[in-house]
Amino acid sequence: MTGSAALTFDGPLGPVTVRERSGAVSAIDFAAGFEQQPTPLLHAAAAELAEYFTGDRTTFDLPLVAPASPFQRRMRDAMMAIPYGETRSYGELAALLGSNPRAVGQACGGNPIPIVVPCHRVLAAGGRIGGYSAGKGRDTKRWLLGHESRAALFTLQR
Repeated sequence: MTGSAALTFDGPLGPVTVRERSGAVSAIDFAAGFEQQPTPLLHAAAAELAEYFTGDRTTFDLPLVAPASPFQRRMRDAMMAIPYGETRSYGELAALLGSNPRAVGQACGGNPIPIVVPCHRVLAAGGRIGGYSAGKGRDTKRWLLGHESRAALFTLQR
């Protein structure tokens, strides 16, 4: 498929819409209202996200639309390298990327594929929650971080 397609499903935080463009996941929105045009990739993405929400998946195996700039690509790679259940600070990523915390924060805020590209794992200095542009903002970020920490703890106790 070369155009754009969308599939919405019910998640624990409300509707989640996965969008596809040119055969890759291009966006994840915590909202409904998109014209539904499911594809095999979107069904696979919805299944992987459902597994994430139940605690049965910690990584994703989905093709993603490539970010536009070299910095955005490096930023996405850095976010995706943060292990499930762990966090990094804006400052830590800035040092890793040779940038500044503000640029890292802006890149996180502009991430169109939350959860799969785990911008929720990036915190402000001192472990403060910082901002979050997806879903209901900080409440969504807190839920995602709590979900990952509970699931990681459960796995360790098995």
